[in-house]
Amino acid sequence: MNLRNALAATAGGLAATGVANRLLERRAGHLGPPLDGRQRVHRWRGFDVAYTEAGDADDPDVLLLHGLSPAASAHEFRGVFDALSERYHVVAPDLPGFGRSDRPDVTYDAERYVQFVGDFADAVVENPTVLASGLTGAYAAMAAGRGGDDAAGGAAVDRLCLVCPTADTAVDRPWLESVLRTPVVGHGLFNALVSKPALEYLDQRDDYYHPQDVGAGVVEYQWRTAHQAGAQYAPAALFGGRLDPVVDLGSELAAVDCPVTLVWGREARTPPLAAGRTLAEDADARLVVLDESRRRPHAEHPEIVLEALAADLPRLEDD
Repeated sequence: MNLRNALAATAGGLAATGVANRLLERRAGHLGPPLDGRQRVHRWRGFDVAYTEAGDADDPDVLLLHGLSPAASAHEFRGVFDALSERYHVVAPDLPGFGRSDRPDVTYDAERYVQFVGDFADAVVENPTVLASGLTGAYAAMAAGRGGDDAAGGAAVDRLCLVCPTADTAVDRPWLESVLRTPVVGHGLFNALVSKPALEYLDQRDDYYHPQDVGAGVVEYQWRTAHQAGAQYAPAALFGGRLDPVVDLGSELAAVDCPVTLVWGREARTPPLAAGRTLAEDADARLVVLDESRRRPHAEHPEIVLEALAADLPRLEDD
């Protein structure tokens, strides 16, 4: 094949990829609310941040912060949101770059999310009990450790309940971040990474213990949120390792001025239960271990998680 033919084939391939990207985005259509409740928008540093609110505003505040993944959103909390809202004022945002929140082409990093958690908690809720998972658990710990210092992104937090929190995803591929941010090729590669079979595979491998618990509705919402305009930018930073905060999470948790409970699936792989035991010891935190669970026990076994929280968090015992 001569150079002219090679260039023509490359151009044709890029054009086809661009068309496929646009078709997938069109097929995904409008993304509906992740949870039932009052749909709100909070303006934060140029972002319109979507969040769902439910329950009586006079009741104690519970702030739900979803973990980070290529298809992350507040939909993660669909199993516990309604039940919590019967007794609490519950607020669940889609983090910047995910879900129904704005997803601009900007640099996403850990400090941006720590600042967001602190600012959002300060502006929208008051002394909340925070339920957060994965990397976002580390952001919540860092924001709580800064207290009510608004300038530093601090938040006054009543309690922390963190599900499989981590500050180190062991993913550090800056080259992949650069590729994923390219308009056509990167967008096409990201679409392949968030196809329905790929999402279902990741759910079954990392998040759910029982494959049958990954329902079609779960994968469908993940697929839709991962095919919205700009969906690749924040996950690109995740794949590049940019969203891992450079902190010792045990030390961060030990320094917070509030009770800490860690919730871990016994069969979790990333991070494994051994990491949870070490973290609980370092932070002098309560550790709740749930059987037949991996990284998202609150999605797979919501009733059991709520029962565990009622037993382990005094504030959630009060009527």
